[in-house]
Amino acid sequence: MTNRENFLSLLRRQGYEHVPVEFVLCPHLQKLCKEKLGAEDYEEYFGFPWRRVDDLKLADQDVEKFRKFYERPLAEGADIDLWGVGHEKSPNSMHMTYMRHPMEDMETLEEVMEYPFPDFAHADGSHQPEQVKKIKEQDLVALGDMQMTIWECAWYMRSMEELFCDMGDENEIAEFLFDKVTELSLIRAKAYANAGVDVLFLGDDIGMQHTIMMSEELYCRWIKPRLKKIIDEVKRINPEIIIFYHSCGFIEPMIPHLIEAGVDVLNPIQSECMDFGEIYQKYGDKISFHGTIGTQTVMPKGTPEEVKEAVWKNLDIAGEKGGLFVAPTHMLEPEVPLENILAYVEACRTYRRS
Repeated sequence: MTNRENFLSLLRRQGYEHVPVEFVLCPHLQKLCKEKLGAEDYEEYFGFPWRRVDDLKLADQDVEKFRKFYERPLAEGADIDLWGVGHEKSPNSMHMTYMRHPMEDMETLEEVMEYPFPDFAHADGSHQPEQVKKIKEQDLVALGDMQMTIWECAWYMRSMEELFCDMGDENEIAEFLFDKVTELSLIRAKAYANAGVDVLFLGDDIGMQHTIMMSEELYCRWIKPRLKKIIDEVKRINPEIIIFYHSCGFIEPMIPHLIEAGVDVLNPIQSECMDFGEIYQKYGDKISFHGTIGTQTVMPKGTPEEVKEAVWKNLDIAGEKGGLFVAPTHMLEPEVPLENILAYVEACRTYRRS
């Protein structure tokens, strides 16, 4: 099989010949790989099976217009993203930020409706088909990445506390905001689908370490139908597209809802929260998985041999038909030894199905 054939067959649970590798490195580990291994581009160095296609390019990228929404000014050096969300630097992390919410103090629907949302309807997507073509010509999988799709996109702007209150009160602000972010996500998703990507990666964190973030009732009222709307439209354009969905934390009660919404691959099955063997036994005939190797436990704290054993154990669970794109469950932080990263790669490359 070619790389593309192997990857797509693995995730469609139709068998596979080799185990692909993938992970995300923090800036510190990127620098370390460059110094120790000569890896200028670690995705290329380790032979990742996919490459990302750039999102739509907004005509208006001036984020200064959002400062007026912060009655308490943002801290010096803070960044503002294209949604107007403020990100203040953390002294304890190289990449995590303290998030500020531009809609937090809004009290009326009119205020929310007048907010300058990103204008994806008039954004430029002319680069996407050519990028997809070049990626596929290299026998790589073309990936569209939208891992902030509905829930996170909305609460980042409104604040989680305020949005939960809106949802509980059946407030018209929640209805408008969720509809708006769904509309904008749908524009982006359709552009990726029309450009011909193989994989569209959606996601919203809906789980915490030991429980779901909201009730199933709230999820099915506010999020699920909007997610299904996006996936249905994307699959109408391209029935063969594979939909990944990311949510950290414990989300087992939500898995049947995600399957019903049309998700094909669930990421990351956080091993500290869920047992992959149990999850695969319950749902492995309906959905595939990406992740399962703990970034709170075995990757930073285990030995290289323990990393390999975790990889092999989970691949054995999935069996010959596949259905598991095994990988660390989240970004690898500075405390992860380089030896454990190399052990993960070696485990994938030397795996022999029992």
